[in-house]
Amino acid sequence: MPGMQLDQIGQALASCYDNLVAEGIPDHLAALVRRVDRSETATSVTGEPPKTRIALVVEDEPDTRELAEGVLEETELRVIGCDSAEQALSILQRSGGDVALVFADIRLAGAMDGLQLAHAISTLWPRTRLVVTSGLEPEPNVTLPEGAVFIPKPWRAFDVLVEAERAACDPSPAIT
Repeated sequence: MPGMQLDQIGQALASCYDNLVAEGIPDHLAALVRRVDRSETATSVTGEPPKTRIALVVEDEPDTRELAEGVLEETELRVIGCDSAEQALSILQRSGGDVALVFADIRLAGAMDGLQLAHAISTLWPRTRLVVTSGLEPEPNVTLPEGAVFIPKPWRAFDVLVEAERAACDPSPAIT
């Protein structure tokens, strides 16, 4: 009978498991089980794996910042909003290697504007994807850092999502 065979297999597996538990699990196997268990717990809370790479939205206008944050929440990136370049730099100093995308307005409150921020990021965190936006076209004498993308306001959510996808797909830099 097929049912009996499954029962016998189940009993044999249970017996092996009981023997393994009685003998003790080797330390390296126990550590692996804990890591897998933590990973499954983090995944099971939201139903998705935890978001580890970051998208920074740097915009001093709260409604526009919230809109951009809402668009980027649809990606696999964890989204952090900043109202100034200085706040963004503070986050980058703590988590620069995890920041995949910076989406910044050119005009910002504070001492530093979005272009200065973009140039600083391209120098200090060159693997970070830069998207600069503004309601006005940059002046002809203004240059964006190499690889930075300009998206004029009002921007389309699709354009922002395309850049976020490019940032998310770009592998993290190797740890040295």
